[in-house]
Amino acid sequence: MGEVVTIGLDIAKSVFQVHGVGADGEVLIRCRLTRARMLPFFAKLPRCLVGIEACNNSHYWARELSALGHDVKLMPAQYVKPYVKRGKNDAADAEAICEAVTRPTMRFVAVKSPEQQSLMMLHRVRLMLNRQRTQISNAIRAHISEFGVVAPVGRLGVERLLEVVADTGDDRVPEDARLCLQMLAAQLDGVKQQIL
Repeated sequence: MGEVVTIGLDIAKSVFQVHGVGADGEVLIRCRLTRARMLPFFAKLPRCLVGIEACNNSHYWARELSALGHDVKLMPAQYVKPYVKRGKNDAADAEAICEAVTRPTMRFVAVKSPEQQSLMMLHRVRLMLNRQRTQISNAIRAHISEFGVVAPVGRLGVERLLEVVADTGDDRVPEDARLCLQMLAAQLDGVKQQIL
């Protein structure tokens, strides 16, 4: 058996598919690995080129395999897809990744450090919280308008609506509806406090 020079690795949460070829393109490895067997498996292999689709947890595995001495390249999934020869399954994906990583015109994604990923997470979570704030505000605005209570567009308008919700003496809003709106107001307050 020859030496493995290129590996296509299809990663998932718990089971990983490996497709390895030699310098002549002959398939030398085709196997499935559990998460626990991943690092010991790659630690035993001689240094080689490892291709991985850039996806959830790919940066983690790229860092881990690079630490073992392998040359790891991440590729956008849309650039790997044309190399899939048969049905969509893990083995076919790993083979396509193995083929794609050797293409001279392939575009690669830089492996991000934990700090870079943390910063990206911060931006994404903030964006998600902003969307949630807008969704909750729109829900409050829509629900309370069913009782003829409206306010100008924007955060100040929502604040006016929340004053109506908090005013138990305002009989335009039935008690059951007020309870629901108070829950939304509490959610909105919680989201506002979390936005960085």
